Amino acid sequence: MTLPQLSDARAALTHEVEVLDERGRRSTISIPAERPLTVYVDKRELVTLMTLGSAPEALTLGYLRNQRLVTSIADIVSVQVDWSVDAVAVVTRGGIADVEARTSKKVVTTGCGQGSVFGGLMDDIDQIVLPPDARIAQSTVYRIVDTIRTQQSIYKQAGSVHGCALFSNAGELLYFVEDVGRHNAVDAIAGRMWLDGVAGADKVFYTTGRLTSEMVIKGAQMGIPFLLSRSGTTQMGHMVADKIGMALLARCSGKHFLLLAGHGRLDFEPLPP
Repeated sequence: MTLPQLSDARAALTHEVEVLDERGRRSTISIPAERPLTVYVDKRELVTLMTLGSAPEALTLGYLRNQRLVTSIADIVSVQVDWSVDAVAVVTRGGIADVEARTSKKVVTTGCGQGSVFGGLMDDIDQIVLPPDARIAQSTVYRIVDTIRTQQSIYKQAGSVHGCALFSNAGELLYFVEDVGRHNAVDAIAGRMWLDGVAGADKVFYTTGRLTSEMVIKGAQMGIPFLLSRSGTTQMGHMVADKIGMALLARCSGKHFLLLAGHGRLDFEPLPP
């Protein structure tokens, strides 16, 4: 399979600003960068994403994948990011069929940075089948949480960003992406999985943000049966996970977690005294 030609666009991920504290003392701190990235597909303006800019090519690919606008990475010829004009140009082999109709209905999601999804949020959810026998050990959950705790990140340096990560079923970190919105971070990981030919059936997805319906649906579209978060979930996120049999673990911190859906997917183990 021929992969698309990708740029390797780089941008500063933090910005130094001068601040005064409550006593009038002056200092300099780092804050996360935030910049617009306007996506053009075959010269047609599609959407503007507000992003940290850490993985713009992967973000663009994952966005097109998770919006179900492009079904195969083989359909994409190139993805070229140009930060001098804050834009990315995508060239496809045959265009996007019925693009006007498919992008006319937009749902503004609860994602930080105000994410949006084209079409109905629940479209095609009944056709998603996650691997029925996929299970995860309790010790693997703890390994994942501990790996995230010690991961070097923009959040530790500057705060105000969300992180998403993909792990193997044994708890090995495969990808880690941060962005101003968790929906961007999950799209960037989806794009990297596409590029590397990585399937989701035996993978675990972690996010620092809450597990909304958008996050659950995107995880399901990537074929991932396990979603973990240090935050909570929403009623619709829980409903979708329960419907498709996804293991939903929230409030993951230290040795604590809450398994809200997919109860049969977790192998509990004796806790040390």
